[in-house]
Amino acid sequence: MKLFIRDHPRAIALATDTHVLILRHSSSASVLTLQKSASSTSLEGGTPRCIVEFSPWGAQDMSDFRSLTSMKVQGTLGLVTLERDVFLCVVSGSSHAATVRPGETVQRILSVEFHCLTRSDFDYLLNEQVNPFPTDDLDAGGHDHGGHVQPLLEHPCMALKKLLSGGSFYYSADFDLTKRLQDRPPEGSTVAIDSLDAGFLWNTFMIHPLVEFRSRLSEREKYALDQSKILTSAIRGFASTVRVPASSSPARMQKSGFPSNMTLISRLSCRRAGTRFNARGIDDDGNVANFVETETIFCTDTVRFSYVQCRGSVPMFWEQASGLPGQQKITITRSPDATQPAFDKHFENLSKAYGDVFVVNLLSEEKSQEVQITKQFVYHIQHSLLNQAAEESGQSASSEHMHLKHMNYDFHAQTRGPNGYEAASGIRRWIEQSAMSFEYFLSEESQETVQRDGREQTVAGQNVALEQAGVFRTNCLDCLDRTNLIQTIISQMAVEMFLRQQGERSPTSDFWARHGTLWADCGDALSKIYAGTGALKSSFTRSGKMSFAGALADVRKSAQRLYINNFEDKGRQNTIDMLLGRLIGQMPVYLYDPINDWVTAELTRRASEYSSAEQISIFVGTFNLNGKTAGPDDDLSLWLCPDAVQSLPLADIVAIAFQEIVNLDVQQIMSTDPHARQIWEDEVRKTLNRNARHRGSDEYVMLRGGQLVGASLSVYVKANVLPHVKNVEGAVKKTGMSGMAGNKGAVAIRMEYAETSICLVTAHLAAGFANYEERNSDYRTISAGLHFQRNRRIEDHDTIIWAGDFNYRIGMENERARMLIKKGDLGQLYENDQLNLQMVHGKTFPFYTEKTPTFLPTYKYNLYTDEYDSSEKARIPAWCDRIVTKGDNLRQTHYDTATLRFSDHRPVYGYFQCTVNVSDRATKDRISGELYAKRRADIGNRNATQGDESDVESLIGYEAIEPSLPPASSDKRKWWLDNGMPAQSTVKPPGQNFVPNLARPSNPFVPATEPDWVKVEKPAAPISRSASRASTTSQASRAGGEMLARKLAPPPGSGATGVTNTEVPPPKPPRPATFDDGRTPVHLKQTLRKAAPPKPSKPALLRADTGESSTSTASIRAVPAPPEPRRVLSKPLNDPQQSSSRVVSTTSSINSTATARSQQQPPQPPPPRMLRKAAPAASTNQAGSSLPQRREVSRGLMDEVGGGGEEISGWEPLRPS
Repeated sequence: MKLFIRDHPRAIALATDTHVLILRHSSSASVLTLQKSASSTSLEGGTPRCIVEFSPWGAQDMSDFRSLTSMKVQGTLGLVTLERDVFLCVVSGSSHAATVRPGETVQRILSVEFHCLTRSDFDYLLNEQVNPFPTDDLDAGGHDHGGHVQPLLEHPCMALKKLLSGGSFYYSADFDLTKRLQDRPPEGSTVAIDSLDAGFLWNTFMIHPLVEFRSRLSEREKYALDQSKILTSAIRGFASTVRVPASSSPARMQKSGFPSNMTLISRLSCRRAGTRFNARGIDDDGNVANFVETETIFCTDTVRFSYVQCRGSVPMFWEQASGLPGQQKITITRSPDATQPAFDKHFENLSKAYGDVFVVNLLSEEKSQEVQITKQFVYHIQHSLLNQAAEESGQSASSEHMHLKHMNYDFHAQTRGPNGYEAASGIRRWIEQSAMSFEYFLSEESQETVQRDGREQTVAGQNVALEQAGVFRTNCLDCLDRTNLIQTIISQMAVEMFLRQQGERSPTSDFWARHGTLWADCGDALSKIYAGTGALKSSFTRSGKMSFAGALADVRKSAQRLYINNFEDKGRQNTIDMLLGRLIGQMPVYLYDPINDWVTAELTRRASEYSSAEQISIFVGTFNLNGKTAGPDDDLSLWLCPDAVQSLPLADIVAIAFQEIVNLDVQQIMSTDPHARQIWEDEVRKTLNRNARHRGSDEYVMLRGGQLVGASLSVYVKANVLPHVKNVEGAVKKTGMSGMAGNKGAVAIRMEYAETSICLVTAHLAAGFANYEERNSDYRTISAGLHFQRNRRIEDHDTIIWAGDFNYRIGMENERARMLIKKGDLGQLYENDQLNLQMVHGKTFPFYTEKTPTFLPTYKYNLYTDEYDSSEKARIPAWCDRIVTKGDNLRQTHYDTATLRFSDHRPVYGYFQCTVNVSDRATKDRISGELYAKRRADIGNRNATQGDESDVESLIGYEAIEPSLPPASSDKRKWWLDNGMPAQSTVKPPGQNFVPNLARPSNPFVPATEPDWVKVEKPAAPISRSASRASTTSQASRAGGEMLARKLAPPPGSGATGVTNTEVPPPKPPRPATFDDGRTPVHLKQTLRKAAPPKPSKPALLRADTGESSTSTASIRAVPAPPEPRRVLSKPLNDPQQSSSRVVSTTSSINSTATARSQQQPPQPPPPRMLRKAAPAASTNQAGSSLPQRREVSRGLMDEVGGGGEEISGWEPLRPS
């Protein structure tokens, strides 16, 4: 993987051999504040924004990019913002740390680099880091004469670089390192970055923008991005593997070949991360300080063993001051009542993740401060919600049925004797029973040979034999030294229990020495993270003995802790908060992909074009074996291959459930024996495959199995169906003895067939005729408490099928029930069936359906007969074994029983037709390709590779807060505009000469009396200049040479008559006017002029032959533009001081005015010509005042001349020289 950079516009690219991820920051988008879009939730003002693009290498033009460094990078940890700068963090150095399973490696991060997307100011720092010892200034003798100067600017991410390069962070490009082995699918090798456990993912804040970007990609591009391993998930803690030679390794089938691996992985939670005295106790969300999940994994050639335990600070609100020993006072900051809700949240989360919890408290019973914490800790455990079920049923707090148990074990007091720390092994006898009930995770490799397409094929897989059902939670004050030693002992107990059940001999001392070395290294690593030094007592953990050198090392570590905790922890805490995005004002980066975001939305809209519905068949069977082992010798085809379904298509999926697969005695109900299940699974598969071969179909493959003591569920699929099945997971939930024992409970397996999710559940609910309320409670516990990965529940699936011994009875007397059975009146029996009545009242299995049973009750029979129970108890016959379903895509065609008589129950089966959604991958890819090409053509060069800052806002996505609302808008993006085109009105006026009414309110929803449209008569078109000149010339030739008088509008209220036009126009506002000698009102022509250009290209001045200049009077003020057409004054004006208009006067006044003006100001361009209509010669205004006559200008060059004087003629334009 290589890193490339482009300087302008600045962009950074991470490239593999096949794909490239390009990031380009946008400063204009970063400061964008969407004030007009208050509905925008994803884009807030000031949030840093980047354009991102992921595409094949060949589809990008990388000519402008250059390689930033010759070193290869291992991936990116994400993006971080510091002081308005955006930095991309890449892993530049790592080393191999562990190998969990073949093909699953863990890398330890040794160095990281931060590259700025915003500016290039920090690029030169990278070069100095690459070559910290330059030799350019060294002479022949090796002396430095260059005067190397330290950089004046320190990299703002230097503290983060030191933290991430400290050796406490680990990542894996092969598997999900944030999850334990039990929670990872055995076949899953690709890391789906969005499924990681955020509680242990330390780069959650940095990688989140890229995870959001990945979620918007198509499935093909998601897979390509995951395979490129560009996105990296990092945990903090410890990971290491030691090899155990095959010759001395236990639990192996072959004593040769590759060695076995023993791996230890510790995952430190980032929820309440911090240093020793800065992070103590619990927060309001139930997260505790220094919470660590530690997993011991042992893998041989055939089996995979895993055991998980955890540690964490005492879950109370308490603080401890730093200082010298004796001054580190502990303060409990909240009362018990105020602490209980957070306490319950913490243990509820533990119960969901691990099952039942056993607390091992190692605090002292002699130190007053630790005693105070212990007392309140015990109080909270006794009042925990996990134990309320036991208390409500009348059991004591010390009952074995509690979900949360505890023990106080004063470590210092127990190890004070001559045996020293070896005495700590005495804790075994107190926790051994719980360790057996918690069990461990065990999976075994399996190989099956099946017939597929007429050929034999070998299918290899992992078969889950056991799952861990509980966890030990150990704590002391710091959860470091004492805790690590006790956890080592618990881990050893779990490995010994596993080897005993495998029938293995006791391991050699070398095996346990390797085990102790792993735990000692783990303790040191966790202690350095939290306290700054290695763990105390690690020499005993490593070798089993406490030496004098080990004691001196502990003293030295204590002194180092004192210094670090008092002087360095504040800075370390600030850096941790910066990494996790907790600093004030620190914001995540918003990434937008202008192409794929649009393509994904369009693909969803056009889903009907590439998806279709198909029919598959599902066969479900359930059988309570009553602990009998003779069943596999019987003919199971009566149940698994009944004649009633032989005419139907062979089932694609077969789910077989068993209850009481082993005898539920006292020893069995606390642990699970997988051997009986394996025997039954083999026999079921043989029966199914015999029938498949007989019908000429593909054989069945064991997909997955699960077991909870006596309940088991096995799922088989046809070999040709395997390509359509994905994301197979399993889970269990105990309900027996208030959830502590596994004699009652449920096993579930979920999968996805094409685009449809399917969940199969088997349950064995509480027994007893009158205990239907307890059975209802068991259902609710299973439905709410059984979780798959990503916190999926049973109800989160499209298709759900429950099958098992639900133990609901028929509510009537024994004699009457048996009489109705003899009469065949099953309808009346079903009306009194407890399950039917409880479902009708909505108290159990809400929204589920069951096909009405047409077969006799399945319980209880005498063995090997068809007679119901004839013993002293004489149990009432009942339909205990049932199948209920939920899903609109299911149709049940058969629901019946089979005559297998070796148990007191009868097996039940159901046959279903299931409609699943199947996508045509080729069609979807074709549509996606077309949309991709269209989008790329639409945006052109405005993407992460090309474009400039001006294109950013047109690419940034704006999402709607509700599906029915349009997306938010900005100054450049408006949802009401069609694809960036300007808005065009489609409203048409009601008729000719109608215009919008400006007097109407702008808000169209406000009531108003004004009409929407008003009619405005357009004036006649003005005549041309030549026509005007001809008209004036003809008028000048008339007798007397008088100018035609012009009629003015009558003054308001004049009451004048004689107006020929009946439509009197409304009065117009007055314009400034000038009067001759202040007495006779004359018409003022208002002509506006444009400002003179620097070099006039038109005549600037008119001169007469006599050299006397005579222009019309004009205003000496700055003339506004543009000119307006001449208007008629509504009334005469009396202000003689107005000088902004020219005067219509006599020739003498014109001459005198023009002469004076020519002497006072520079030449001006002529006014624009204004044309006016000719008026009748003898016309008068409305008020009876006559206008002076106007003479024609001989050349037509002047617009305004006066009448009543001699004619003006002979003017010539003065042209510029």
